[in-house]
Amino acid sequence: MVAVRIEYLGDLRCKALHGESGTELTTDAPKDNQGRGESFSPTDLLASALGSCILSVMGIKARALNIEIGGATAIVEKEMANAPVRRVHKLAVRIHVPQQLSQEHRHKLEEAAHSCPVHKSMHPDVQIPIEFSWG
Repeated sequence: MVAVRIEYLGDLRCKALHGESGTELTTDAPKDNQGRGESFSPTDLLASALGSCILSVMGIKARALNIEIGGATAIVEKEMANAPVRRVHKLAVRIHVPQQLSQEHRHKLEEAAHSCPVHKSMHPDVQIPIEFSWG
């Protein structure tokens, strides 16, 4: 178990402390929701968690396949909905792996991407299309 301690700093900002490593990060409400937008918003962190989780599980699978995917990138575009409540509506993910890989390896890496724990933890109403580009 990992504990994260979050402190409200005021003015719609929070500081989170990762219990295991001591790493800190600050969040700020976005400009379209009364904040200053000077740091990641909580929903930006959700998008970041999804992209980094996908790349991490792909890296685990690549390691098991004895292939390299260093330099792979994820771009996650977050779309919010305001009705009936404010929530994340869509997280569109674009994954690029710069290596030339076999069709079999691509398929296994794509399967891994869709099995990431963050993806599997999302509410089914959140649309999560994932697009891959290779080489």
